[in-house]
Amino acid sequence: MNERPDVQALSGVDTDVYEAVSGLAVEGRRATVAEVAHATGLPEETVRRSLDGLTEAGWLKAAGTAYVLGPHGWGLEY
Repeated sequence: MNERPDVQALSGVDTDVYEAVSGLAVEGRRATVAEVAHATGLPEETVRRSLDGLTEAGWLKAAGTAYVLGPHGWGLEY
């Protein structure tokens, strides 16, 4: 895995997608493409590309057909 880019370097779409996944994580849920698309108002294909990129960068982890937060060092509990 490549070194993860700084969170401030994420695009607006990636930030929206990451925040949607984080919101579901707070509720104890895994994020599916459909749920993230619904939460963000973005097309599913756009969400899928963003989820794949965030996963490749280490921000998220694939969990079957859903996504969860990757390791982070912010001191927050999800």
